[in-house]
Amino acid sequence: MKASASKLTYTQIIALFFVAVIAIGTLLLCLPIASKSREWTPLLDSAFTATSATCVTGLIVRDTFTHWSLFGQLVILSMIQIGGLGVMTIIMTFSVFAKKKISLYERKLLMQSAGTMRSSGVIRLLKQIIKVTLICEGAGAILLATRFCPELGLAKGLYYSVFHAVSAFCNAGFDLMGRYGEFSSLTPFYSDITVNMTVCALIICGGIGFIVWQDIVTHGLKIKKYSLHSKIVLTTSAALILSGWLVFFITERNASLSTLTTGEKILAAFFQSVTSRTAGFNTVPLNHLSGAGVVLMSVLMMIGGSPGSTAGGIKTTTVAVMLFELIAVAKGDKDTVVFKRRLEDDTVKRSGAIISAYLAAVIIALIAISSVENLPLSDVLFEVASAVGTVGLTVGITPTLSSFSHIILMLLMFAGRIGGLTIIVAFAERRDHAKLTRPKEQILIG
Repeated sequence: MKASASKLTYTQIIALFFVAVIAIGTLLLCLPIASKSREWTPLLDSAFTATSATCVTGLIVRDTFTHWSLFGQLVILSMIQIGGLGVMTIIMTFSVFAKKKISLYERKLLMQSAGTMRSSGVIRLLKQIIKVTLICEGAGAILLATRFCPELGLAKGLYYSVFHAVSAFCNAGFDLMGRYGEFSSLTPFYSDITVNMTVCALIICGGIGFIVWQDIVTHGLKIKKYSLHSKIVLTTSAALILSGWLVFFITERNASLSTLTTGEKILAAFFQSVTSRTAGFNTVPLNHLSGAGVVLMSVLMMIGGSPGSTAGGIKTTTVAVMLFELIAVAKGDKDTVVFKRRLEDDTVKRSGAIISAYLAAVIIALIAISSVENLPLSDVLFEVASAVGTVGLTVGITPTLSSFSHIILMLLMFAGRIGGLTIIVAFAERRDHAKLTRPKEQILIG
């Protein structure tokens, strides 16, 4: 790293790298070669698509299949992979393969990008990230090819399989199913068990985080040896998926799932519970959701995946920490205890700050977009939650929104991928802090 770069904090550098990838992607997507019509794509549409791809969201203003050429689709796929793994992970990977010595400063950057708390073994973690990614995406592509190749032919079927495997593992939600109808997502495969379960498996694998995968690779099924972080992630993820599956089935069986058989309803409910956690695919028309379904999916979208993963959102561990803090306060306990381990006060404080930041962003965006769009509040809430959670699900209003609303959504997608607290720290972080203790005074709350 150059001396000038070292003056920036780690969070600022990572944020700037994401901005750089988005800027390069925007310029490439503007080019006539990137569109099937061989015409220039408007700058804002290109920027929105580049932001959505790099921030692995999936919200689109132009259908990926009908508008973008093969070149454009490959640019989008590249940004999805870079955004999913993390910009610093990609850069450090090239350094490792080039046998370039990784400095301590660069190791700390990789720690921040990958979401790990230890500098020791960070290069080994990097290699595991690449290995797990290739295995998961490769296995997913092979399984999807068994369904896509017979229908689309060998070459196109393989391309579709790889594209959707990468998009699913990176929790991006971009698809090429516009061949069956614009913005159709995976609705043509609502009853296909292979496609549904493969995509769900990829989403879950990408969304639990690479730190969890390190525990799984190291300790196998010996869960007692897992770190506290991994235990919280796996427990919370399972609880959210199962509860979301049940509630979605109950609330939507006579709404968006009404035309399906019982078996298809069960499959579709499970798929939507999984994909709501930042993936962005859908197998049922979301404009037919009930009011309860809109609220459920909005909550799941804002929670998102886990730290150090390809997913965005508030994160599972953040929600779990605040839930256990709530229990501790209700019981009158001084400490917040999870799995017989006491959490640091700073962790609890940061969790509260993250949730507050996300809620503030959602409220501000709701007010801003509702002031210029003549749309139901529920539709705007769904769109805002989808953007800040980097999910990509929509009730169909994304292409119809004004430029002002598109810019708001772009900012939400960027903040959601980088992380709410990271955004705050990136602008507020300073190297020197005055060591000053202020006098205490109590106030009334609640």
